[in-house]
Amino acid sequence: MAYPILITFALLPSLAWLVFYLRKDAHPESNAMVLIVFFLGMLFALPVIFIELGFSNFLAKMPIPPFLVSLLYMFIGVAFFEELFKYLAVRLVVLKSAELDEPLDVILYMIISALGFAFLENLLIFLSPELFSWNLKEIFSLSAFRLISATFLHALASGILGFFMAWGFFETKKRKIFLFFGFFLAVVLHTFYNFGIINLEKAGRALAKSPEDISALTVFLTTALLISLMILAMAIFVSFGFRKLKKIASVCKIK
Repeated sequence: MAYPILITFALLPSLAWLVFYLRKDAHPESNAMVLIVFFLGMLFALPVIFIELGFSNFLAKMPIPPFLVSLLYMFIGVAFFEELFKYLAVRLVVLKSAELDEPLDVILYMIISALGFAFLENLLIFLSPELFSWNLKEIFSLSAFRLISATFLHALASGILGFFMAWGFFETKKRKIFLFFGFFLAVVLHTFYNFGIINLEKAGRALAKSPEDISALTVFLTTALLISLMILAMAIFVSFGFRKLKKIASVCKIK
């Protein structure tokens, strides 16, 4: 499979959600700022890769049970640092910018940063050597799966944090509390998703070896259902956040 095709299918999940969420803004953001935040989110994914590797090596040397190692890695090494760097991409260029003129912009730019972050993740996956032997149907299926799973999860987790950040502009005395709660919730949901995907992959491998394994099938279907329900609930919350902020943005300009 050629590089341009792989790169295109790696980009499509982020591009699709970017177009979807940009259309929710009645006062469109400048193309320049959208591109800056998207590419900064993408750029900030690079140090996270090395942080995750370093944290994994650190935990491997700790005298703690394997389950605790896995939990700490997923919660801190992956979810915490990924949500932190997506947030920093917005904080560095948006929160003090003149482009930020209404609370709705906060949730939107957090999603844009997350989609840039997710694009780099997708790019690394699609450019892995084993995918070069895949056919177009297989590449399309992977892109579609990333669209409704990891890429969407990144956008929704950052969108939830963005909502609480935006709400902090109305509750100024509780702004830090809202920021902390939104960040913690995003990290927890991200962690649950990661554990779910790991269990799903394990059950899938077990089924591939033994299709009649009822236990593996039960785990696979149950996990898939729980992940789907969680993502659906997150999507509903983010949609509610957009509607809520749209109604009050006109009376609360950000200074």
